[in-house]
Amino acid sequence: VRTIKLFCQVAQPVHVPALNEIEKQFMTEFDYKKEALQLATVRENLTKAGLAGPNSLCWVPKPYLDMCSKNVLVMEELKGDKLSDGLKKDLNHNAERAGKTPKEFMAEQKAKEAEAKAKGEELHGPNSAQYNRYIQILETRRKVENASKKLFNVTLGLLPFVQPKEYAPRSFLPINHAKMIDDLLYVHGHEVLVDGYFNGDPHPGNILLVGTEEGSPKLGLIDYGQVKRVPKNMRLLFCKLIVALAEDNRKEIVQLMKEAGFKSKHLDEDVIYLYAKVGYDEDNDELTNGKHIQLFMEDLQSRDPIDALPRDFLMISRCSIMLRGLAHALHQSRSVAHAWKPIAEKVLKEEGLLK
Repeated sequence: VRTIKLFCQVAQPVHVPALNEIEKQFMTEFDYKKEALQLATVRENLTKAGLAGPNSLCWVPKPYLDMCSKNVLVMEELKGDKLSDGLKKDLNHNAERAGKTPKEFMAEQKAKEAEAKAKGEELHGPNSAQYNRYIQILETRRKVENASKKLFNVTLGLLPFVQPKEYAPRSFLPINHAKMIDDLLYVHGHEVLVDGYFNGDPHPGNILLVGTEEGSPKLGLIDYGQVKRVPKNMRLLFCKLIVALAEDNRKEIVQLMKEAGFKSKHLDEDVIYLYAKVGYDEDNDELTNGKHIQLFMEDLQSRDPIDALPRDFLMISRCSIMLRGLAHALHQSRSVAHAWKPIAEKVLKEEGLLK
């Protein structure tokens, strides 16, 4: 990280503040006793909120603190697939249902993406309710087909040299991508806005799909080595920023960013607004002029060199961008501000800061 920082100090200074914060958080990855305590705290927070455990949105493994040390982390096993593996299986099943190979299915999806982009549009997948209806249709079909197979297996299938028919398991049912993204956003929104204690590294490798074999996958959240604590005053300030972003209140966004510590050479209000939108809320071709988010941030830096970023919000931005990246990949793009606004408003009302 230090080598990258040295390079960025010369070539890309806009990335230095974020790298400083990442370096600070990265060092906690090497103390598993500390990570176990962080995991226990997050698990307790989410369990109290009814977001983790049975009949909830996710599972967070229990660490066995008395067995942990600086070099060893012992925790409850979550039985499930890595998100990447689960999505790959899901892709294969979708391709099979479409009568295509996975390669052909992916090529068709890429062609649809290219066609939408040529029209200046973004390809959107089904919403959660539409997914549920589709899954229910397939589940009904699966039960009917399995009943037919069972009838065959207990009659003709008993004859010598007749191969019994295999039943289709519930794991063949599609994953509700929309619900998965909504759940991820809600859980992390609670961590950030309510608890002020969140995972700053929610990449797909730290997410499991638990219960896929039963056809009811649920999120399994692991690896809390890079947990960030946000002081209450900054947490409440960020709640206000989320509301302003969701309402697209430019004046309020700019003011709150300045209060949070944003400083630049010219204090260009357009740059401040765009940095907040892309950093914490959403990114799309219309907002970034079709540029990759990193290149867009570099453009903002060239327009108005940034001197300081809100330090307490850097890992929140990283969390937001990672979650949005997964959402984009699944054609489930979201505005984080719109997803988090109800949580932020509830917090502000409880603090007497919003009527």
